[in-house]
Amino acid sequence: MQTVSFIWGVLALLMMLIALFPCFGAFNWINIPFSGIGLIISVITLVTTKEESKLRAVLGILFCLAAIGVGILRLVIGFGVV
Repeated sequence: MQTVSFIWGVLALLMMLIALFPCFGAFNWINIPFSGIGLIISVITLVTTKEESKLRAVLGILFCLAAIGVGILRLVIGFGVV
């Protein structure tokens, strides 16, 4: 399950990078909910994992938080959220 949260976070970051290009800013409206779901999955994985190393789950959380933060910032700067 840690691998799923890590891959979800990487995909969220890739989608965030695509949404940074001009004319693709509206893609943030898809990426923010996608990253939110990934954040929920990563937190559940972090709480329920009994393994010693929880690095992938923590990275999934950080990647999803970064994608959400940059996506919201990009929408606010581009007047997508008023």
